[in-house]
This record gives sequence, structure tokens and C-alpha cells, in this order.
Amino acid sequence: MKNGRTLLQLAEELQRQLASKRDMIVPTVLMDHQTQGGETSIAITAPDGVQSYKATELFRRQLADKLKIPFGYFERMRATQPELLDRNVNTWLKNEPEQRMVRTLDGQARAYLSDRYRRLDNYDLMEHVLPMLRELPGARIESCELTPVRMYLKVITPNVEYEIRRGDIVQAGVVISNSEVGQGTLSVQPLIYRLVCSNGMILPDAAMRKSHVGRTAEASENEITLFKDDTLEAEDKAFFLKVRDVVQSAVSEATFTLAAEKMRRTLGIQLGADPVKTVENLGVRYLLNEQERTGVLRHLISGGDLSGYGLVNAVTAFAQDVDDYDRSTELEALGGKLIDQKASDWEALMAKVRPLPLAVAA
Repeated sequence: MKNGRTLLQLAEELQRQLASKRDMIVPTVLMDHQTQGGETSIAITAPDGVQSYKATELFRRQLADKLKIPFGYFERMRATQPELLDRNVNTWLKNEPEQRMVRTLDGQARAYLSDRYRRLDNYDLMEHVLPMLRELPGARIESCELTPVRMYLKVITPNVEYEIRRGDIVQAGVVISNSEVGQGTLSVQPLIYRLVCSNGMILPDAAMRKSHVGRTAEASENEITLFKDDTLEAEDKAFFLKVRDVVQSAVSEATFTLAAEKMRRTLGIQLGADPVKTVENLGVRYLLNEQERTGVLRHLISGGDLSGYGLVNAVTAFAQDVDDYDRSTELEALGGKLIDQKASDWEALMAKVRPLPLAVAA
């Protein structure tokens, strides 16, 4: 499992961000898009003056998507025709007025969201979840991280374990993750941790997910509405009670044993005579790039286990090599998808990819 920050480092950063965050619902008529020197910013007219925020890449993507401007064209205008970009964006902001949530951090506009976006913030999540985790027998936080788009807590409970084969022991765990910027739901997912190699495998199909959608905030059509920290406190309390129940279920012996038995069954799946083709098919099906396919194949060959179990472990082992923590976690979830595959899916992975038919000239 890929290492991230320590729990103390994570807590300190979340505490720091509290003082720097600002969330508001803004009528688009009060926004002005500005590009200078290749950098874009969004200026917001408030009663106390105009405040300008540098736009992150994610903010630009969300803005472009909402205004139906292809992002490649958006970026081309930003680089070569900044005045054209500003004119395009500001025209649509003013001509099709609506209210949008703008989330800012450290003076940057980091998310452009619906005014119905339900804030489930990382600090509040940590505050409620850590006491729950302390109640789990022997629980330890194996890895945690805060990326620009998500926060992750990966927790192991060593008191619940299973022997896949002699000397190959896995332990139960849970992954809790959240996005403050519209890049996915708050989720609680069971985790399997393999002791022999420290690989982590996430079970995405057994997850609890909470979408960030709520009631429309009571906001004026011609002024900015700022959020206070206690706005959603009562609703959050009820929700986090449900999170506690799901965390306990995720690391229960019943849930874990069911997943571990699925994992053991992959020992009997032989990949056949062409593991290179199997990894190639895996890459096609699950959109792995060339570097990722090469890395998975390297771990598969070096592991010396040309079975379904070997392929699962090759994927989760390569996840530790990936620099990007978000992508590493996605690969851990891919391992979970593989143990849930049907026999026909495994057969498809081992089948040779047929070349696409060539077009016949008229």
C-alpha cells in the first residue's frame, strides 16, 4: 500500500485549511473571468469590494464543462487568445445567469459547483471518524493522504485475518475517502491487506457512498451567500452515525471472509501460455496506459505466479510504484474488481485480442 502523510501531518494540514477556506454561492452575473500572462482568475463582486481568486486546473475544467466549452479549446484560448477566452466565458456567465457554489482555498478558486452541492468536509469527517476507528480492535491507520481532489484514510484491523494459502495471510481493513471539490462521493469501502507484500486491495462493489447533493441553499439572486461552519452541523451528526455502522460492517468477519474466499478462488485460475497478452487485454478493458501495463507485467513475471491470484497481486503491487496517490488507489480498487469477475470475464482477459477490420476502399 502506498505511503502518504502521517496522521499528524494530515490533521495539521486540515487544521490549517480551516482558516483559509471560503465557500460561497455566487450569482454568475457577479463573476468576471480574467486571463493575464497565461493565468486565469475569477473576480467576484461582493458588497465589500472585488475579490479575485486564481483558478486551479480543476476549476477551469468544471467551468468549461458547465459552459459547454471543450476543455482543449478552453486551454488553447487561454494560451494563445486570452481576450477571446474572457469574452466567451463572461458572455455565457452574464447571458445565462444562475447561482453557483465557488469553493476557495489559499486564495485560489478550487471548485465550480452546483448551488445544491452538499458540503461534507474533510475536517468534519476526520473529527467524526477517528473516534469510530479507535473503537475497532487493534486498528491502525496504515496510510492516509490529502490530494488536491480527495482525502483518504486506509485502516487495518489485524484481529480479523484469513490465510489464503500457507503463510500468505491477509487482514481486514476499511478505506474512507471524500472529495470537497466534486470529484466523487464520500465513500466507505472494505479493504484487504496482504502482509507478505503490504499490498492493499479495495472492494469497490461493497461500498457505501454518499453523494454531495442537498437542498438548494437560501441565496439571493443578486448577492453572495457565505457559508458558516455550523450550517449543516445537525444533518451531519445524523449522517455520521450511519458512517459508523458502515465502518463496523466493512471490517466485520463476515464481510471480510466472503471477500477473502473470493480472493482464494483466483488461485485456481490459470492465465495460460501468454501472460503478455493477458496484461494487454487487462489494459484495454480497464484503460491502463502503456507504462501501467508494463509495470503490472513486470510484477506478474517477477512474482512467478501465473494465476488469477498472481495477476491481482501484480496490479496491487504496481499500485505502490505509482507516484500519484489517487491513481494508486484506483489500481487498488481494480484488484478488488478482478476478484469479483465471472469466469467468462477471466476467459476474455486470456483470449487474444482480435485486430480491428481494415476499412475497404470504395
